Amino acid sequence: MKLHSKLILAATAIVLGTTLANAGGHLPWEPRQKAMKAVGANTKAIGDMLKGATTFDAAKANASLAAMQAAVVGLEDMFPDGSESAESEAGPKVFSDRAGFNTAIAKFQADLATAVAAAPQDKAAVQASFGMVAANCKSCHEAYRVKK
Repeated sequence: MKLHSKLILAATAIVLGTTLANAGGHLPWEPRQKAMKAVGANTKAIGDMLKGATTFDAAKANASLAAMQAAVVGLEDMFPDGSESAESEAGPKVFSDRAGFNTAIAKFQADLATAVAAAPQDKAAVQASFGMVAANCKSCHEAYRVKK
């Protein structure tokens, strides 16, 4: 193979590799979107049980809390500098108030850990545990999320 052909092949491989990496969930905001979608789906599942839209099931509520907790492991690292984008709902304050944002994430993670450890077994206990977690979601979204 001639040098020219090898260079073209190498350049093509680099471009193709970069394109595939970006297409495969490697854009900087995609991991946090995936995490937030998981949190949202599990929040809805618990909320529906508490509102009576679905049958209350303590095991499912606890599984949802655990899934939320798993989804937000490392959340503070899912907002790297330079990952501001129209594709993301992260507001500019995420990046300008990193300390406050990280404090909000730590509180959210701690309240989730408390809720999971409590393993609430009745509707009132789930409501109390979930209430702390949901309050964190609301306050963080109000402060750090792009307003819709």
